[in-house]
Amino acid sequence: MTGTPQTDRPPAPDQPGPESLADLLGGRRGAVDATLPPLAFGVGWLLGGDSLWGGVIAALLTGAAVAGWRLRRGDRPRSVLIGLLAVCVAALIALRTGRATDFFLLQVLANVSSALAWVVSIVVRWPLLGVLVGVALGQRTRWRRDPALLRAYGRGSWAWAASYALRVAVFLPLYLGGQVVALVVARVVLSWPLVAAVLAASWFVVRRSLPAGHPGLRHPVVPPDADPPRP
Repeated sequence: MTGTPQTDRPPAPDQPGPESLADLLGGRRGAVDATLPPLAFGVGWLLGGDSLWGGVIAALLTGAAVAGWRLRRGDRPRSVLIGLLAVCVAALIALRTGRATDFFLLQVLANVSSALAWVVSIVVRWPLLGVLVGVALGQRTRWRRDPALLRAYGRGSWAWAASYALRVAVFLPLYLGGQVVALVVARVVLSWPLVAAVLAASWFVVRRSLPAGHPGLRHPVVPPDADPPRP
């Protein structure tokens, strides 16, 4: 999923002062890394004279370099391998069909799935924003027993659902129209800049949704007699 917030880092120790969602989830860094292989594909495709092999080789080499860099800076191997596998699968799909635009097919499908997943999570009162922050803070599901946090995460999750829907609305017509260069440009523009904007917007919504005096994301206010809500 493009620009999905990252939770590879271990839970941070409790600390004073408000933290942003970017501090907790680190999604912008992952979005920058995910942008490089598609960008390399577009450059290789153009330099090779609309060569599919040129784009695929450039994307695979860049994906491998990004994976090595991520491992060196301490990212979890499983997360790194998933990112590299996504590049390999995209390349195989394009080589199988012989269409350069099919390098982005996996991306289109992933964004459709992500948009649906975020909407469903809100409807069933398991907002994915709360799940991700809960994992990052080591809270498990304790945040769900705080009605204010549950409501705030639900509202903030709509910003993420809208971002995936926006990508689908842009990517799908370009994919169907066979616009390789436009897909590369859209992939870059709707990656880390959009993730940064959504992190800020969802953080604003969450903070505005919490009542005055609430201790914040790290300290769910759980009523003593509250039972864990069912989805």
